[in-house]
Amino acid sequence: MPPHQPHVVLGVCGGIAAYKAVDVCRRLVDVGVYVAPVLTDEATRFVGEATFSALASEPVQRSLFDEASPIPHTRLGQGADLVLVVPATAHFLARYAAGMADDLLCATLLATRAPVLVCPAMHTEMWEHPAVSDNLALLVRRGVLVVAPEEGRLAGGDSGAGRLADPDTIVARALDVLGATGSVVGPGRGDLAGRLVVVSAGGTREPLDPVRFLTNRSSGKQGHALAEAAARRGAKVTLVTASALAVSPGIDVVPVASAADMEAALRAVAPRADVIVMAAAVADFRPKAPAAHKLVKADGVPDLVLEPTPDILSGLAAERRPGQVLVGFAAETDDPIGRGRRKLAQKGVDLLVVNDVTAPGAGFDHDTNAVTILDADGGATAVPLMSKSAVADAVFDRVTAQLDPERNSP
Repeated sequence: MPPHQPHVVLGVCGGIAAYKAVDVCRRLVDVGVYVAPVLTDEATRFVGEATFSALASEPVQRSLFDEASPIPHTRLGQGADLVLVVPATAHFLARYAAGMADDLLCATLLATRAPVLVCPAMHTEMWEHPAVSDNLALLVRRGVLVVAPEEGRLAGGDSGAGRLADPDTIVARALDVLGATGSVVGPGRGDLAGRLVVVSAGGTREPLDPVRFLTNRSSGKQGHALAEAAARRGAKVTLVTASALAVSPGIDVVPVASAADMEAALRAVAPRADVIVMAAAVADFRPKAPAAHKLVKADGVPDLVLEPTPDILSGLAAERRPGQVLVGFAAETDDPIGRGRRKLAQKGVDLLVVNDVTAPGAGFDHDTNAVTILDADGGATAVPLMSKSAVADAVFDRVTAQLDPERNSP
């Protein structure tokens, strides 16, 4: 293997979507990735070894005991920059979550310290089963990355959630992970290369007096994860944030405090942006006349009068240039989808990311989130509980489809 060439172990499990792993393999090899295919016995019921051996960088491996190396799982695991599993079946997810090592693929996963990216694919009923959700959530907590399945045509003529993500999406995400680990494939890589992406994050603070303010529970974690994901995917990123979270080098940070600060900062950069993601939790109201001096208890309860803050998202929608993609966020507690659809129409955005902040593990201050991405055409993409980084990539998968509608066309 040439030095510095990124090395991917491509695990293929036994599902009808295994045929798409052939395309993933070919695309990775075409951009200079060394691909070592590992097929489960079940995978060979759907695809042939000869196909992968012909397209990949080395022949297919299937066995813990019949390969030339006495410890093939250790060799594969230690040499990998990424382990990519396409498709990840319900059976595989259960075995991986349980820490089983009874075949070459699962043993390799336990023997690697490389990032692991799984791409689930199964029928809707299986995808929505609590056991599958629990297994996936456990893997996410352990650091496993996920490319969520899509809605669409399934085996047997059914249609619904659980269809394997498009090979373009899977390859782009794999290359993003390789880039983040320093295994760079080449300059200009990434589906957002050459784009300016503006992201807002954090909860604004509206002053009551010189020492107190009104705010909300937003930590800014999801907004910052979106900025990091856009940068990994090749974008030039400006992050307008009310949060003090750390940011990777290369992301332009504009710190703000109040809704007025955020509006001014966004209006300054919005005209040049290709994508604006409004993930900040902007206060709906602010004190009309903040006190010039610290309020003290001895003076009694202050006469507090509130006024609405600017509707930043609607303002950006009204002034955006042609081709610009605008994404809003909505944190809800009641009827999140219904309220989200109404808000999407009212705000005039392309996508609205809705999350129920009362759901376990989702919303404010968690490292995980679960959202539904609504689009202006009436579509909805449910993203199950996973890391906020993975949610960010799910959002940008939809954004890139908006920027390039032909990318996912038949």
